[in-house]
Amino acid sequence: MGYVQEARENHVKKKVEEALRSKMKQKALKACDLYTSKYAECAVGRTLSVVWQCRKQAKELNECLHQFTNDTVLEEMKKEYALQQSGKESLSY
Repeated sequence: MGYVQEARENHVKKKVEEALRSKMKQKALKACDLYTSKYAECAVGRTLSVVWQCRKQAKELNECLHQFTNDTVLEEMKKEYALQQSGKESLSY
C-alpha cells in the first residue's frame, strides 16, 4: 500500500480528530486515576511548592498518561473510526 493511499485511509475531518483526541484523553485519565489521585493529594494546600514537592507524582502521572495519549494510539483510533464509517456506508446501500 502506497503512502498516499494510506494517508487517505487514515485521514479524518478536523472535528472528528478533535473528538477522538478528547476521547483518548478521557480514557487516559480514567486509566491513570490512581496517579491522578496521588498527585492531587500531594498538591492539596500547595501553590508554587507543588512543582518540586510533587515532582515524583507528576512524573508518574505523565508517564502513565503518555502510554494512552500518543500518536500511535490516535492513529489506531482513526483507523477504527474509518472502519466503522465504511461499515455504516456499506450498510446504507
